[in-house]
Amino acid sequence: MKFNNNFIVKAVPAFLLTLVLISCKKKEEGIQPSVEKITYSVYASGIIKSNNQYQVYAKANGIVADIFVKDGDLIKKGQAILKLSDAAQKLNYENAKLLADFSSSNANKEKLIQAQSELEVAKLKMENESSLLEKQNKLWIQEIGSKNELDQRELSYKNAVSIFNAAKLRSNDLQKQINFQSEQTQRTASISSNSMNDFIVKSEINGRLYSLSKEKGEMVNTQTPIAVIGDATQFYVELQVDEYDISKLKIRQKVFLTLDSYKGEVFEAVVSKLYPIMNEKSKSFKIEAIFTKQPSRLYPNLSTVANIVIETKENVLTIPRNYLINNEFVLLANKEKRKVITGLKDYEKVEIISGLTAKDLLFKPE
Repeated sequence: MKFNNNFIVKAVPAFLLTLVLISCKKKEEGIQPSVEKITYSVYASGIIKSNNQYQVYAKANGIVADIFVKDGDLIKKGQAILKLSDAAQKLNYENAKLLADFSSSNANKEKLIQAQSELEVAKLKMENESSLLEKQNKLWIQEIGSKNELDQRELSYKNAVSIFNAAKLRSNDLQKQINFQSEQTQRTASISSNSMNDFIVKSEINGRLYSLSKEKGEMVNTQTPIAVIGDATQFYVELQVDEYDISKLKIRQKVFLTLDSYKGEVFEAVVSKLYPIMNEKSKSFKIEAIFTKQPSRLYPNLSTVANIVIETKENVLTIPRNYLINNEFVLLANKEKRKVITGLKDYEKVEIISGLTAKDLLFKPE
């Protein structure tokens, strides 16, 4: 087989160029440790929530008769959101009011007057019998009249006393019964009146109506939320943290946040609340953070990812994490594997406490 001289002349430089490129590539892989700041943080994900955000529930079942607001409206505390049909409740209230009026003292005035009259008559008869008995006793002392007449007079007096006591008891019982019925029916009417307010759904706070899920004519029940209301300007972050990291967290730790709706920007917050119970399904804990640097416009339920700063060190020796072998060795320029002691780690770097100097040259392990 014959070789073309021109081919050899052209192939040799190409081969040499390839060797040079490979050599340069290997040379570029060598790095030296850096002296810089390193931050150890915990990853979390979550959503944005409005301050005082809550789901609105109706206090009664019914059909939506009127809607007074729309999504996005600013609303005041106590402002009506919607009204449910209350025709049946109105009839209940009117019936309760009629019963209360019927059971009142004024409505039973004639019964009370009659009972009082009977008591007065019984009292007069008792007093008269008492007077007659006294006279009969005086006559008996003077040996006038018979013992039988005296006994009859005593018996008449005792009967008059019994009639008086019975009339008094009936009068008192009637008054108590009327008072009880009047108070009971008045309370029933008051409860019925208050229940009328349950058919008007109102806001509990000053804020913004973020969502209204019902339309006029739709059925509403007490088990399903009908709206979401929250603060119009103030927001916080609700985050989920893995159970392995919860023990590292404390109140006031700094949080760096990124949001899909604000690409390339980082916002700051601090941990404000740690919930002490784990979600068994997700194996995570819920925490809250408040903004120290808040975006100009926010909306509830925006997704976010966060890094919660646990510790920061200045002027420490670091190397890229992918230059570390088995978390305890590095590869030197002379192919020596040297053991190192590591400290803080982030997603890119690792702190070298001992085993290296800033002048050592390292190679990335294959």
